[in-house]
Amino acid sequence: MPKQTILFDLDDTLIHCNKYFDAVLIQFADLMTTWFNGYRLTEDEVRRKQSEFDIAGIHKLGFAAGHFPQSFLETYDYFSAQTGRKPSAEERKRLYELGKSVYEFPEIEPYPDMTETLEKLRHAGHELFLYTGGEPSIQQGKVSKMGLDSFFGDRLFISPHKTTEVLESILTQSKFDRNATWMIGNSIRTDVVPALETGINAIHIPAITEWSFNIIDILVKPKRAFLQLNKLLDVPPAIRKHSLA
Repeated sequence: MPKQTILFDLDDTLIHCNKYFDAVLIQFADLMTTWFNGYRLTEDEVRRKQSEFDIAGIHKLGFAAGHFPQSFLETYDYFSAQTGRKPSAEERKRLYELGKSVYEFPEIEPYPDMTETLEKLRHAGHELFLYTGGEPSIQQGKVSKMGLDSFFGDRLFISPHKTTEVLESILTQSKFDRNATWMIGNSIRTDVVPALETGINAIHIPAITEWSFNIIDILVKPKRAFLQLNKLLDVPPAIRKHSLA
């Protein structure tokens, strides 16, 4: 079978991520509805407004760690202004620390069959790369904790933005053969669409818990293979079947 170049997304493709954010968001909404109890603020209102600020921050700053806790402060300040409730420096500090805590979870959980999938692909002779969004220190820490160094080595691409332009730069500078290059990830916005727009093969594996930011319409006609699979373990046979076709 011809050797393939395979780029994997990290968060919610190989390891869990969204569920840790959801756990912190539940705490955030609980604090906000408690503090603003007299103003009939609902959890849905808090979550919608926080999501607006969070997504706006990503468009501006990319996946920088600071934008998430900042979205808590922006939400708090917004509802303080809307209701006339006097903001508290102590409450703002507590919210910022809560937002930061999402990057400090002691355990990281792999997606089902993560190791077996990577072992099968490596055994087949494919070259594995990791292409993830975020801050290098945080993402490299996840890679080390999960023992993914053994699969990817120094073949890591970490960027605050995951866009078509960034992926194009990676493909061009690395001189990857686009016929034999794959992008595998859960995000339609940052994994699938850039892969289709740069003319490489793409595999979409929906996350167990998805974030609204990642869901957009696919308006690009694939030039090469575009597969939608249910789980990681479906990847090795799918790539094998396609590369032998």
